[in-house]
Amino acid sequence: MKRLFRKKIGLALGGGGARGLSHIGVLKIFEKEGIPIDIIAGTSIGALVGGAYACGFSPDKLEIKVEEFINSEEFQSSAVKSMAKAFGREGETLTERVQGFLKNQYYLIQMLFRPGILSTDHLQSMINYFIPDIQIQDCRIPFRAIATDLMTGDQIVFSNGSLRQAVMASSAVPGAIEPMRYGEKLLSDGGIVSLIPVNVARKEGADIVIAVAVDRRLRTDEEFKTAKDIYYRACEITSDKLEKYELAEADVVIRPDVMNLHWTSFSRAIDLVKEGEKAARESLPIIQEKRSFISSVINMLNIFKSAQKNL
Repeated sequence: MKRLFRKKIGLALGGGGARGLSHIGVLKIFEKEGIPIDIIAGTSIGALVGGAYACGFSPDKLEIKVEEFINSEEFQSSAVKSMAKAFGREGETLTERVQGFLKNQYYLIQMLFRPGILSTDHLQSMINYFIPDIQIQDCRIPFRAIATDLMTGDQIVFSNGSLRQAVMASSAVPGAIEPMRYGEKLLSDGGIVSLIPVNVARKEGADIVIAVAVDRRLRTDEEFKTAKDIYYRACEITSDKLEKYELAEADVVIRPDVMNLHWTSFSRAIDLVKEGEKAARESLPIIQEKRSFISSVINMLNIFKSAQKNL
């Protein structure tokens, strides 16, 4: 019997800075296993990876481009790399920790006098490297980028216009990257209101929504000695509650082990891609189960509709 409907799979790629490079690993497994993607909705790094994939870059090509970019002189001398040394310290000597602390305080002081530690120019070069100068509506896979309007607090969903501009707005990490002017709107990271845009993928017609979460889990061994520590913790709790609310609407949740890395830890790209592959591979049984279930439901609806027509 001819099916009247086709089940659609939507992919919601969450924000998390460098941790989102694990999205590439997820996409590698999907392509290898022949899992089709009908709509991609991305926030922040999810918009960058999702947008690059939607416009035609294969996961293997993306992985190569990431390696080339990280090893480039441009990245090695960039402010993002410098921030990684200040905020994302792992296994450092005492001297290195002191240097990192001083840089940390330097960046925090900058936040008191500027709308962002980095100008949009710092992020734009990276976006231009991965995202071609095309319109969103020209992507081979329907794509949506999520940003936040700081003036109204509204979720902004880019469905047309410049792909680069949409990814830029979605990736403007609050405090780190200055917001982007867009008409009367002042746009910042989509993760402020939608860290993992499951709702957008669903609204775009996805029957099955696969969400990929790359945020850091709440740690229970933290010490809260200063007002800054408590403020950051409060923000983390708010984000965690918002994420759980969004993920409740997903059919499948893939959560790569992002090792609690800081969002600037791009030097860990290879490890993150592998973690994405591992998590996606472990999720294959439930994805196939959901696809089979939705197919059964759709077939039953088809039979019901056909029966109604014959009455």
